[in-house]
Amino acid sequence: MNRSELLARDGCLVVVRQPVTPVKPAPGQPGSHSTFVPDVAEVFVAILDDGRILGFNGHVDLGTGIRTSLAQIVAEELDVLAHDVQMRLGHTAVTPNQGPTIASATIQISAVPLRCAAAQAKRELLAIASKRSGIDADRLHCGAGEIFGTTAQVEAFRTTFAELVRGRKIALALDLDTPVKDPATYRVVGKSSRRVDLPAKATGELTFVHDVRVPGMLHARVVRPPYSGIDAGAFVGNLLASVDKDSVAHLPGVRAVVVIGDFIGVVATREEQAIRAAQALRVTWKPLPALPSMDDTAAAISAAGAVRRPLLSEGDVDAVFARDDVVVLERTYAWPYQMHGSIGPSCAVADYRARDAGRITVWSGTQNPVSLRCDLAQLIAREEADIDIVRMEASGCYGRNCADDVCGDALLLSRAVGAPVRVQLSRADEHLWEPKGTGQVMTVRGAATHDGELLAYDFATRYPSNDAPMLASLLIGVVSPQARVFEMGDRTAVSPYVSAHRRFVCDDMPPLVRASWFRGVSALPNSFAHDAFADEIAWSTGIDPLAFKLRHLDDARAVELLEAVAARAGWTPRSQDVSRWDGDARFARGRGVSYARYVHSRFPGFGAAWSAWIADVVVDRVTGEVRVERVTVGQDTGTMVNPDGVRHQLHGNVVQVLSRSLKERVRFVDGRPASREWGGYPILTFAELPQLDVVLMPRQGEAPMGAGESASVPGPAALANAIFDATGVRIVAPPFTPETVRDALARAGRLLPVAAHAA
Repeated sequence: MNRSELLARDGCLVVVRQPVTPVKPAPGQPGSHSTFVPDVAEVFVAILDDGRILGFNGHVDLGTGIRTSLAQIVAEELDVLAHDVQMRLGHTAVTPNQGPTIASATIQISAVPLRCAAAQAKRELLAIASKRSGIDADRLHCGAGEIFGTTAQVEAFRTTFAELVRGRKIALALDLDTPVKDPATYRVVGKSSRRVDLPAKATGELTFVHDVRVPGMLHARVVRPPYSGIDAGAFVGNLLASVDKDSVAHLPGVRAVVVIGDFIGVVATREEQAIRAAQALRVTWKPLPALPSMDDTAAAISAAGAVRRPLLSEGDVDAVFARDDVVVLERTYAWPYQMHGSIGPSCAVADYRARDAGRITVWSGTQNPVSLRCDLAQLIAREEADIDIVRMEASGCYGRNCADDVCGDALLLSRAVGAPVRVQLSRADEHLWEPKGTGQVMTVRGAATHDGELLAYDFATRYPSNDAPMLASLLIGVVSPQARVFEMGDRTAVSPYVSAHRRFVCDDMPPLVRASWFRGVSALPNSFAHDAFADEIAWSTGIDPLAFKLRHLDDARAVELLEAVAARAGWTPRSQDVSRWDGDARFARGRGVSYARYVHSRFPGFGAAWSAWIADVVVDRVTGEVRVERVTVGQDTGTMVNPDGVRHQLHGNVVQVLSRSLKERVRFVDGRPASREWGGYPILTFAELPQLDVVLMPRQGEAPMGAGESASVPGPAALANAIFDATGVRIVAPPFTPETVRDALARAGRLLPVAAHAA
């Protein structure tokens, strides 16, 4: 049931907002340039006469559990249970336009109108019940989808929400000033609730886009150009020499070979037929021009042209560094290119057929349905009003993988053959072509007194842009393959550790390879540099790292969180005794502490949750292997809608960032990504998971903070600091692979020979 059908329905109470022109991206920021305004009001909450309670949110559930949490928010205001509320998420014909699902902002920001809409619906139901019963609204009660009350003048009155709206058509304009419940009275929000999406997944019901089946649907595979992972340059969209369609004409099931510019797709009756035909198709490409080397990504980033953008400057940094009575350190940190590494390759189904008044439907695992609709409209030169995006569950995300690209593939092929088409990428295509999480280089200088007071801090970060236009639009020439520069390197660019003299700048630069946002965006590398440097300057001045960080935090909630995590982990001050680094023990144990608050969006941005780590590691001084034994991770999320959901988010963040910190790095050959399968891009395995201990700060009643990314941000520094504590060796460029650690130990003279520890 789309918005028009819902609004036309009898027996319905809805809380609506008139659509407005989409907000344009801020200068220097990526985003959709859509100006489309639907002609139908956006619905946030609906109460139906069949007993259903519906909630609508434009964001999507990426496995974070927000479908459950949003249902809890609606349920709280309506005094029902969470499982009584059905949430609709990210369907463009049904849900409001609330922008992309990014920056941990769903609960923090986008849930506000939903909460107000539910409260508003309840007030209207009470008003109707009061008029019907003769009982003042403030003497009526809600519970389990019913309204009831008794007075001396009126006998017991009881009715249901459904009965109150029967025969009525009520539309209320959303009022964000509607009074909502006092958090002290919450009975649903703040209580752990079972995920509403898991039963369907456990029983194999249709939830994933990979399982969508449409009558008459065909299957397709794409044949990508040889410039894998590159989306800028005059050759993009212009490299195809020829396609021999006759080379697959004899294969069973082949329905069409579609060629537009550098876009090639093979459509067949069955999926395995499409795979076979795509592999057999004879394609000739023109010679690919030589691409800049990416063998050393940090060097490539450092050498690329950039425009320096000042962020914050206080005091006189240069004067402090000129003093001869301070301890001065300077370090350069590098972050590698990484993949989203979605467990399942991206998939989509598109139906271009002129049915339902010419509407086009695309079933997608996108993170950004409204932006995708705009991109698809541009791709095929149609109006956004003609396209519906039905958002289904996907098999991985936390940033832009190929989920949007494959929708463009499917739509072009559906238009070409006049039938619904399903496209699923191969593992190689997903790995090679997904927009990568970009590499980054951070340079830090710091000056402190000999007793550990931080006096000056000078920070510069270099971040290649992350635009990644839809691949099909590039390949057929709808979008020009010109590199665009965005200002995205400034997330959490300001260190949380304060000093009187400090300077922060960001070097904005064009992309070097196809890149897009990834969990933590630039905040995670920036925080790695901030906290690893704070750890090093603490050691250099003889101060325990935890004590140093607590001393230089001016945020009371940060201090309380860090102290709580340290107490749970049993932190003991770290010794300056270096003799433990010079012995012949093969296994060295260490622990590291780190803190960050994820500050996202355009600088200066705004903060999500506060998070802190203490990591316990064991380093094998023969092999270089790092084994993480325990992670104590804490978070201050403000009001937690579903504490279990927050706890699970912390688990997921820890697991993913351990993998990113210990293993994950895109390798390049001839300037192009070369990791085609999991053997070339290993990720953390179940056997390598450490013990996890979670600390959730009791902040019910405070504003809810985003929890989807925050716990990732401190992780890499905690591991680097723990490796130093164990070995006395600083590693400034993840991943901390055995090879990287062995090399660092060897340079420091702390690598043990294999022969000395042979069995």
